[in-house]
Amino acid sequence: MAETTEVLSTIGSSIRRLRLQRGMTLQMLATATGLSSSMLSLLERGKAGPSIGTLVVIASALDTQMAELLGAADRGDDQPVTRRAAQQSYATAEGVQRRIMKNDTVNGIEIAINEYNPGTASAPRPVAHQGFEFGIVLEGALEITLNERTYELSEGDIVSYRSTDPHRIANPGGRKARALWVNLKPR
Repeated sequence: MAETTEVLSTIGSSIRRLRLQRGMTLQMLATATGLSSSMLSLLERGKAGPSIGTLVVIASALDTQMAELLGAADRGDDQPVTRRAAQQSYATAEGVQRRIMKNDTVNGIEIAINEYNPGTASAPRPVAHQGFEFGIVLEGALEITLNERTYELSEGDIVSYRSTDPHRIANPGGRKARALWVNLKPR
């Protein structure tokens, strides 16, 4: 519980710091993300736990990547190895976990392992943000909703799409699913 409180506090203070650095009001960020000002206020105060999709949308609106919201240091391209112990993880209350393996803002790439417990999803509804994504299913199966069309992916399947297309990743199956996810940020 203390770890969850600390993570939510880190996320909240990061959102607030980045928003203020960019001269944005809560309302401006709300407009950019499609979230309410009151929800953003709860997030900034560490009183609510965002979905993975919500974090990615907020990060995009703040012109950064999700790793920075989690307080992870940008390793750029000068560190050839990122040890498992140094990789930042975030678990949603709904049961989705994202482990950021590499965050390289210099080259505009974030690489993560996403784990979806049965019946979980990246967000309650499809989200859109800046960038481009690739996802490879490593274990289990996932459903990807992309522009209101649903695709079923099994182990070894890959999906790629513009992040500006509304998308949602879900595990409707009865066992955990794991995927390698690569997010490219436009430079």
